[in-house]
Amino acid sequence: MTMLALRKTAPRPGLDFAELPEPVAQPGEVLVAVEAAGICGTDVHIAEWTAGYESMTAGMPVTIGHEFAGRIVALGEGALGVAMGQRVTVRPSTVCGRCAACTAGHPDGCTGRSGIGIGRDGAFAALVRVPALNCVAVPEGLDAELAAMTEPLSVSLHAVDLAEVRPGQRVLVLGPGPIGLGIALFAEAAGAEVVLAGVGDAARLATARAVCGATAIDLAGTDLPAALAAAGQSAPFDAVIEAAGATPAIEAGLLRLRKGGRLVVAGIHARPAPIDLTRLVRMEQSIHGAYRAPIADWSRVLAFMLRNTEKVRAMVTHRLPLAEAMRGFALSQSREAAKVILRP
Repeated sequence: MTMLALRKTAPRPGLDFAELPEPVAQPGEVLVAVEAAGICGTDVHIAEWTAGYESMTAGMPVTIGHEFAGRIVALGEGALGVAMGQRVTVRPSTVCGRCAACTAGHPDGCTGRSGIGIGRDGAFAALVRVPALNCVAVPEGLDAELAAMTEPLSVSLHAVDLAEVRPGQRVLVLGPGPIGLGIALFAEAAGAEVVLAGVGDAARLATARAVCGATAIDLAGTDLPAALAAAGQSAPFDAVIEAAGATPAIEAGLLRLRKGGRLVVAGIHARPAPIDLTRLVRMEQSIHGAYRAPIADWSRVLAFMLRNTEKVRAMVTHRLPLAEAMRGFALSQSREAAKVILRP
């Protein structure tokens, strides 16, 4: 039998649909019937073929999609810790099992990783084969749409952890996409006062106001200092978390940071950012990159979503069948959508 899949077929802008044979679970793997899959900013960059994703070329053609949840429908030989029919979400970073870190029992340090939906076939299809050890059980009461949000929200939680957000602090989040919205949610839950800023992001900022209590400001036609002043938010922030992937946001964010504050960069940038290192030193500030959350954070995210179901669901603004995926990409590229969920 065959299935519809959305693929990156060549190192150039664009994506292609294809009819592919249904995959077969290999040893140590399971086959997951995809029930919901989210379009990520990474998927949009892959479609546009922006700088930073050249390493994908060796694996093309490849089915994309790495934020997903579904049900296990087949077990490969030696697939441990999982069961037929189990509902799971899947950590997309697969490890090699052979490098020094893996053999020492530290898979988070693996040097031979391959990403589901990046270097191996992903979830913009009806079925996807994944390592059993990447599966995370979905708790009762959490539907597939929300479970598919676990991966991006794990990135958001990791960024807030790295910022060491504490009650009573003031946090500036730059970028109101799904990662930024998640950061605002977790920072608010940590007891911080949150300001969320975007440029020409009226729709996503409206979603932010519905999702959490953050002050949401649009920088269209103005700049960050002026917009913050107009909102009564001129005081320096304890932490600034950048989730826009816009290089000017790094310099602007550092200028809004208090002495001893932390800048956490969660966005992927196509070019280097200029940084005034002398000012950084004299202000005793620190910069941290946030990329991949440890596996332990996934259970924290799932528990958070169970407690905050409606807040998280408000982040999902569009739901489409897989066959209409390109419409979902257009909505994401135009920033009309906060999160688009595809259902194969």
